[in-house]
Amino acid sequence: RNRPPHLYQLIRAKEDKKTPRMAHSSSRLLHHGCSAAAAALMLLCSRTTTTTTFAFSPTLKTAFSQQRLWQMQSTPRQTASSLSSSVKTEDSATTVGKPGTADMDWEELGFEFRPTNSHLKMIYRDGEGWGEPELVETPYINIHIGATALHYGQSCFEGLKAYAHENGDVCIFRPDENAKRIRASSSRIMMPAISTETFVGACEKVVRDNVAYVPPYGSNGSLYLRPLLFGSGPRIGLQPADEYTFIIMVMPVGDYYKGGLNKSVKCTVVEDYDRAAPKGVGAAKVAGNYAADLLPNMESKNKGFPISLYLDAKTNSCIEEFSTSNFIGIDRANKKYVTPVSPSVLPSITNKSLMTVAEKDMGYSIEQRDITVEELSDFDEVVACGT
Repeated sequence: RNRPPHLYQLIRAKEDKKTPRMAHSSSRLLHHGCSAAAAALMLLCSRTTTTTTFAFSPTLKTAFSQQRLWQMQSTPRQTASSLSSSVKTEDSATTVGKPGTADMDWEELGFEFRPTNSHLKMIYRDGEGWGEPELVETPYINIHIGATALHYGQSCFEGLKAYAHENGDVCIFRPDENAKRIRASSSRIMMPAISTETFVGACEKVVRDNVAYVPPYGSNGSLYLRPLLFGSGPRIGLQPADEYTFIIMVMPVGDYYKGGLNKSVKCTVVEDYDRAAPKGVGAAKVAGNYAADLLPNMESKNKGFPISLYLDAKTNSCIEEFSTSNFIGIDRANKKYVTPVSPSVLPSITNKSLMTVAEKDMGYSIEQRDITVEELSDFDEVVACGT
């Protein structure tokens, strides 16, 4: 903590053979229109003394656009697929509608809340289990003043996306993986489990009702789904609630970082704050993890750094993850894909997907291990990979 802060200046590479380029995408739809792996921010690192310069190269993006993993057959009702869930729209426009038909400027979406037709809501009560999902038009909810989510932070969430295909179909990227992860998060803070079938069905239901807000194919946008599970029953003593609310809100989004592929970002290593303790809840997608990042994140942004990288809380020497993204280091010469192994890091569905691409299609060896901050300059590429 007494070291000078490490600053990493991210710039776009020049178009020449001496400077390799790397595809940078944050929540960006690739030409195949299906791969949420495009949510990865890919950065190339070149060595300097106190400042590291990053640029872009297509090393992993090529694999995204050619990888069979993200191509699938669309069916009228496909649940809990190992790859994705699809919503057929081409032959059912009268009942489902078509993507991209809402009155919106699809080229200026950004990553922010926008009103849509509805959100989905389900209630769990002790002794009754989960109720039926319902679509709700109002963006507001009533909640008890004693709700455990308000007092004790009993809340977790997910994030996934639906993409329009060229033929008009809409596919949700790997919702079964998000179902697994929200169960892991909810278990950690003693909330009821949601089955994969229920989770995927709920995602499909809310996408169908908001299909007009799915950005059209080729717009580089997607429909972002934010499932949220929280304790809505009242408790004053520290204990789990007797009622829980599950909602899925949706909204059309563009690039997470302004400018997307055409503009780079600056990154700083966080020296004065820790993201999560080694035996804490860092591996769960609970709301409190993000609340803890608000202050350091805004401090970094006010200094001109849109993205921040955290070190481990115990030694402050090993890389853990970015504020909202996993860390990946690429060694092209030795064909190594290196990502931290830590009980404090949230397992990323995108990172898991990229490891498959790198190993199976590009012949890279996968290393999940401790990575010291000094190793940053040893990597050819550094990836901030969406979770």
